[in-house]
Amino acid sequence: MSGSFGNYAENKILEHIVGKTAFTKPTAYIALSTADPGEDNAGLAEPSGNGYARVATAAADWNNAASGSISNAQDITFPQASGSWGTIAYFAIMDAAEGGNMLAHGSLGVAKAVSQGDTCKYAGGTPGDLVINLD
Repeated sequence: MSGSFGNYAENKILEHIVGKTAFTKPTAYIALSTADPGEDNAGLAEPSGNGYARVATAAADWNNAASGSISNAQDITFPQASGSWGTIAYFAIMDAAEGGNMLAHGSLGVAKAVSQGDTCKYAGGTPGDLVINLD
């Protein structure tokens, strides 16, 4: 799985680099989606109900960035599905538990139909399963 930054994050980073505005470090929430969020987040289609919730991450959950890439160091585990979540094919990193701005997005290597009793997880490691590239 790999992804890239969304338009919101790209603009904030550019403004921060040239000193136009400060960019406050957000809490990164991992979201799942059945549709491609796109660069502008217009296509984000998260599961609704059935135990689904975004997962908050902290700085220690991520490896250090290298060569324009960062991945999760720790497991990122979603709540167990109490019903169907649909076929998950994409992820997004958001700056809020609900709503908010999309920071990054990407597709899964293999789409997965999530059924009752399933638990979605991105295994941590070096690199972890969730990889974001700055390109």
